[in-house]
Amino acid sequence: MSARDDWFKKTDSNTQHSQAFGSPRAAALAGMRDSVGVPMLVLGSSYLGFGSLVEGAGLSVWLGIFSTFTGWALPGQIVVIELYSLGSSLLVVAAAVAMTNARLLPMTVTLMPYLRAPGTPRWRYYLVSHFVAVTAWAAAMRLCPRLPENQRLPYFAGFGVALWSMCLVTTAAGYYLAGGLPGFVTLGLVFLNPIYFMLVFVADARHRARMLALVLGALLGPPLHLLSADWGLPVTGVVAGSLAFGADLLLPSKTRGGGRA
Repeated sequence: MSARDDWFKKTDSNTQHSQAFGSPRAAALAGMRDSVGVPMLVLGSSYLGFGSLVEGAGLSVWLGIFSTFTGWALPGQIVVIELYSLGSSLLVVAAAVAMTNARLLPMTVTLMPYLRAPGTPRWRYYLVSHFVAVTAWAAAMRLCPRLPENQRLPYFAGFGVALWSMCLVTTAAGYYLAGGLPGFVTLGLVFLNPIYFMLVFVADARHRARMLALVLGALLGPPLHLLSADWGLPVTGVVAGSLAFGADLLLPSKTRGGGRA
């Protein structure tokens, strides 16, 4: 546990809401600092793999960087590369990417209420929504509810901008390193990302509903994928999440995790 987490644990909620990082600027810098380390290492490595995939598909480095700049969501970006390699039409590519990135909508809907602060121009929310990805979302959902309202958006923006900037650099680096990386290493780097996501959610195991959703998803995922490779994953998410939510409501409230599912 970090010194800051220890501080949050020991300090009463009123004090937290009055102090936290001290100012919006300090919160933004704290977000940048928090992104350095495991989040930046794992996501940067994943985008090294993505840059290699871009080079292998015969695309230019600028298209790879443009993809990360505008559509910073690795699953959707990989779908673009795969479908382009298969010669799919633009309509098919757009539809597949839209379905792949549909998960970002509920994430944005659940995060935005925590980021709202009186007097903040609306355009800032639209701007930072570009940084809603699993890593930044998980960090913001864990910390922002305990911050003063005027520090939440800067913290999330600092965290997201730092990660996004690193991914732009590693996309280009992966492109030029493609020739020196074996194929299995490239794929391994890409799949570091979902493994890290799972570890992030395991870290939130104190929230009963989240733990239930994680366990149920792990149990239901393999058999549902065998039943339908196309629909197994979304069906697993809906069924496991709904069952976890219902179970958390029905179980005694004393043991309820206190966090959102």
